[in-house]
Amino acid sequence: MREYPQRLHHQTPGWVKDGALFHIRIRTETTNTPPLTEEKPALSLLDAARRYHELGHWWCELFLLMPDHVHALLAFPRTSAMSDTLRNWKRITTRLHQVQWQSTYFDHRIRNAKAGQEARLYIRRNPVVKGLCATEDDWPWWWSALG
Repeated sequence: MREYPQRLHHQTPGWVKDGALFHIRIRTETTNTPPLTEEKPALSLLDAARRYHELGHWWCELFLLMPDHVHALLAFPRTSAMSDTLRNWKRITTRLHQVQWQSTYFDHRIRNAKAGQEARLYIRRNPVVKGLCATEDDWPWWWSALG
C-alpha cells in the first residue's frame, strides 16, 4: 500500500509559462479566532495581500476572505517558488495579525481563459453560496489588482 506524504511540496513545473495564474485556497486552523471576516483582521489581511502585490512577491488578480479561509488568484515570479512565497506570507500574517493557518494549502493552475473566468466566478460567488451575503457586490472582504 502506498503511503502519502504528510506535506505536499508545491512546486511549479519548469515548463509552466512565467506568470501562470493559480487558484490558491488557504485555510485557518479550527482554533483560529476571530473569523478572518471581522473588520480588523479582514482589513489587515487585505492590506497584506495588496502589499505583497506592490512588492512584486505575487501578481494578485483576486483575493477574497471567507470566515475560515482565503481564496486567491495569484501569479508568482519565476525567481521565487510559490510555496516559499505563500509560507512567508502566512508567517508574517501569523506574527503581525495572529492568524493561525493550516500548514498546507490548495493550489490549482489555471490553464486557459475559460478556466480563469470560471475560477473568478466561483471565488466571487463563494460568500453568496455560503449564505453570507445576497450578491457578490454585497461582500466587502476582497481585493483585486484589476480594480
